[in-house]
Amino acid sequence: MITFLIGILILIFGYIFYSRFVENIFSPDNRETPARKLFDGVDFVPMTKNRSSLVHLLNIAGMGPIIGAVQGILFGPIAFILIPLGCIFAGGVHDYFAGMLSVRNEGAQITGLINKYMGKNEFKFFIIIVSIMLLLLATVFVYTAGDLFVERFLGINEFSITNPIVLKTYLAILSYFILATLFPIDKIIGKFYPILGVMLILGTGMILAGFFINGVNLENLTLANFNIHPKNLPLIPMFFMTVSCGLLSGFHSTQATIISRTIENEKDGKRVFYGMMCLESLIAIIWAAAAMDVYALNLVPQNIIGTANVVNIIANKFVPLNLAFLVTLAIIILPITSGDTALRGLRITLAEAFGLSQKRIVNRLIIVIPIIAIVLLILYWAKTHSDSFGFIWRYFTFFNQLIAIPTLLCASIYLAKKKKNYYITLIPALFYVFITMAFIFHEKIGFNLSTTASNIIGIILTISIGIYFYKKVKIYA
Repeated sequence: MITFLIGILILIFGYIFYSRFVENIFSPDNRETPARKLFDGVDFVPMTKNRSSLVHLLNIAGMGPIIGAVQGILFGPIAFILIPLGCIFAGGVHDYFAGMLSVRNEGAQITGLINKYMGKNEFKFFIIIVSIMLLLLATVFVYTAGDLFVERFLGINEFSITNPIVLKTYLAILSYFILATLFPIDKIIGKFYPILGVMLILGTGMILAGFFINGVNLENLTLANFNIHPKNLPLIPMFFMTVSCGLLSGFHSTQATIISRTIENEKDGKRVFYGMMCLESLIAIIWAAAAMDVYALNLVPQNIIGTANVVNIIANKFVPLNLAFLVTLAIIILPITSGDTALRGLRITLAEAFGLSQKRIVNRLIIVIPIIAIVLLILYWAKTHSDSFGFIWRYFTFFNQLIAIPTLLCASIYLAKKKKNYYITLIPALFYVFITMAFIFHEKIGFNLSTTASNIIGIILTISIGIYFYKKVKIYA
């Protein structure tokens, strides 16, 4: 329990002190924000700090902090330390600069920021990567939410797309995605997400309370259990790829740039972007602890360890039976509220790239209809092939972390131009160059090389990106 509590203290004090340090470097001021300057009643809509914060929390907190946590804790109690450290020095910094650079650039999406700060070639590459990542995430979250719902509330354990109830559930969720993608942000997302955000916080709070009411078995970190993954996965890079949401997630950059169009004051950015990242990290730590307990008690069948199905077991263990369904409902909400904003982010990104105004609904439909058609195709493929979830999730994981790199490099270039401390963004950027490259060269979905060979290639590519960055910023020295 001591290691768990230390992790929470790292997170709390990191937010109090380091977020203030980061904010001071960026130096927010009282200039007019895009929400007011470019108000269009659809995407550029002012919302209060509290509302923007809760909406952003729901946007970024998909199944990642849950799935990542129940998988990441398999490495051992080191997860309680690495998650908050990663959040404070990488994830929070990433989210803050993604949102605030967007605010400073009239609500530009992450691909627009890449175009401005890194160049057109990088823009062309990453708009493809961002689009693939958002499509994969939205598809996975359609059937993740659907499967959890029909299992928990309808008692169905056969999730084939040929099952009419399952199919109708998927289509209902996708229909909601379409509405949330098309409607002005304050009509559905802005009204209901704050309520759902409170539900998520309460659900996780009930799990935490269950630790003290029912007791919890948590190991403390020692040299003997520094990495105890049952499949002997290397801590580096695998832990940092397994636990993305809660530590650092490139997906957040696509969501921070949506919310950048709603904040009323630049000084709200620390709470909205950095603060909600820390809150998501806290959620991940709590669920990781809950997973460690149910694994230790052998309450989880081997075939579902590390999957979303662990959610129901955790809820039943720590929450009274008459309230456990609320916890599951809160978790079902997560993939829904991230899947819809993934598609919204994709719509805005493509609209920005093609210069297509989104004030008229017909222009939104021009983009959304092809997107939905592609999602349906991926969904059908995923549900008719075995191990499709693992396949899609691994590729999403790679693209997700890959996108974090140019976001941090854009921030580094911005800070270099301003002659400010750009190491706060450059160091995590280069670290994740190594992590993502070592991962893709090692994994079967990539080049399937040995751990040693993959790490060597990762180091070489990290040095190369470091040289590339130096050439980008030397003119500002």
